[in-house]
Amino acid sequence: MSVAAAPFAAYVMDARTGNEIYSQNANTRLHPASLTKMMTLYMAFNAIERGQVRLDSKFLVSSHAASQPPSRLGLRAGQRIELRYLIRAAAVKSANDAATTIGEGLAGSEPKFAAQMTAMAKALGMSNTNFRNANGLTVEGHYSTARDMSVLGRRLFYDYPQYYNIFSRRSADAGIATVSSTNKRFLDSYEGADGIKTGYTRAAGFNLTASAKRGSKRIIATVLGGNSTAHRNAVMAQLLDAGFGKAPTRAREVKPAPPELIVAEPKKVVRRVVQVARAEPAAPAAAAASTVRLSASDRPVARASSASVVTPAAITAAVSRAQAAAKRGDDRIAASSRPVRKPGPAVATASTKGSEELLATARPASRPEGDVPADAALVESVRPTPAPRDDKSASAGQAQPTASLFMMSTPVPTEADAQPAPQLALAETTAPVPPAARQDTIILTSLAPNEADEDVAREIVSRDPSAGRGYGVTLGLYRSQREAEQLLLRTALQENGTLGNAASHVANTKRGFQPNFTGMSKETAELACGRLSARQLDCTVVGP
Repeated sequence: MSVAAAPFAAYVMDARTGNEIYSQNANTRLHPASLTKMMTLYMAFNAIERGQVRLDSKFLVSSHAASQPPSRLGLRAGQRIELRYLIRAAAVKSANDAATTIGEGLAGSEPKFAAQMTAMAKALGMSNTNFRNANGLTVEGHYSTARDMSVLGRRLFYDYPQYYNIFSRRSADAGIATVSSTNKRFLDSYEGADGIKTGYTRAAGFNLTASAKRGSKRIIATVLGGNSTAHRNAVMAQLLDAGFGKAPTRAREVKPAPPELIVAEPKKVVRRVVQVARAEPAAPAAAAASTVRLSASDRPVARASSASVVTPAAITAAVSRAQAAAKRGDDRIAASSRPVRKPGPAVATASTKGSEELLATARPASRPEGDVPADAALVESVRPTPAPRDDKSASAGQAQPTASLFMMSTPVPTEADAQPAPQLALAETTAPVPPAARQDTIILTSLAPNEADEDVAREIVSRDPSAGRGYGVTLGLYRSQREAEQLLLRTALQENGTLGNAASHVANTKRGFQPNFTGMSKETAELACGRLSARQLDCTVVGP
């Protein structure tokens, strides 16, 4: 499959309904770059919600993951790091080594994880997407489209709202370092922006999937193939502006349905589940049976003199004491042979615990966090998750509700194992048995800026149409307002470097609808008109 190298593409949707607002080359298969990590994170959130892993599960860093090129967190081969830090690094810093570690930890290898990512993409309706890795570095056969990435952005917002706030963080504690957001500049400059993900490679250009909310409206848009960070951000701002202008104030929210996936290797999955369901916790019977402890009264009493006479009554008493001791020993052995079942907290899924988990304020006892803003959106939900594999006392009797989302038969690394442990997949006919849940409050927090995975231009985009400039350009007359608006948007995308901060509007005249760019200097207007005329557009400079 040949993939084009960085032509421009854009797509704008009303997030409430999923309806298209604007499209340009939206179904062209292009390099998504680090927008890929949106799917990596989607898969991680899915795994947490299903109980496959926990936010504090420690993932083993392979030499392959540690060798990924920048942007990087700086992981070392053989290191173990909690999933929560990998998520922060991948979402905020766009760290390639962190994304690869997530993929390998969830699926056992990056190729297996990429296949699972692609299967999930198809289930989400992303029909023109194929993944070959977890981080988005350029490789043959790895592609997506502006439309598909917008669909994925909407899915992150609706399917995992409890984690979505990570995409608006300006910085985050990633365990071994505090990482800064690659998207801070756009988040700070565009009113209502709260995510989602940047991307850049030479083959892809400058990419961005963004989401913003104003009033009752939420718009999600994707830009692929920008010329620079500044150009990409300016184009995105214009696309979102157009989206807010076109989207109706009132719209019935249509939330996407849960994805439906076919479980791979069903026979193998069922066999694994049955094996685990039959496993019994190790009982200390053998150790208990090897020793019979006697109380002080059962032990032989030292005689005061070797000449003491052993009477029949003394013999009878000694025999009685021995029989009593033997009986007590048998009772102890029998008691120690019975499996001890400790009552554990009830296992609940996201569908049953819901939003009340987001309001939890207790911090993890194992690792206190720093100062955290008092914002409920920053507090992540508490998840019931598997205990380490070396915990022999975990109960095997708790049932887990059937999961409705992604099911996979894959290994998961744990703190106790040097090699990834086999992941228990969910089957329709047999439910797996999770260990007791551990209650934690996981907080993704942050506070500081920088753009790390891109060659960032030093120019900061300022979007002030009233810059005191009285010149502009007009682009002829059109029969409909929509036709004129489409021309303005298309021209703004193609000539952003020339038009700069010019404001756009359509004038309704007696002769027709007239598209205009205003708020320009005379030199800028003349330059823009020259370029537009060279493209056979009807362009006239207008002055004060």
